[in-house]
Amino acid sequence: MSDVSGASVRDAGARLARSYAVHGSTVVELSGDVDLATAEEIRSALDEATAPSGAQLVVIDLRHTTFFDCTGLALLVRAEERMASRAGRLRLVCAHAITLRLMEIADLTGLLRPVPTLEQALERAA
Repeated sequence: MSDVSGASVRDAGARLARSYAVHGSTVVELSGDVDLATAEEIRSALDEATAPSGAQLVVIDLRHTTFFDCTGLALLVRAEERMASRAGRLRLVCAHAITLRLMEIADLTGLLRPVPTLEQALERAA
């Protein structure tokens, strides 16, 4: 949705992050724009999922995102570091060519190891 100027306006009822459990893992599904304007809400959801008392595997699903910038990369790296600090694992689902290219340019594909489907992320973790 956009306002008269063409700037993006988020529906007040829209959620940027939805978390749910799958086979003992936590999946955090992000949607919409992941940028400076949405970072705080997304950071909160990722912090909750990567808390020390959380699941040993957290999968971040980017399939429903419409925009992703360097702020999003910083959030992903932070989530990975939080999981590594407690010997947990983070998996990333992403098939968007532009987002994957951004990760590649930032030299983060080795750290984040994105896969295109949720099934692959869960299989890879098994």
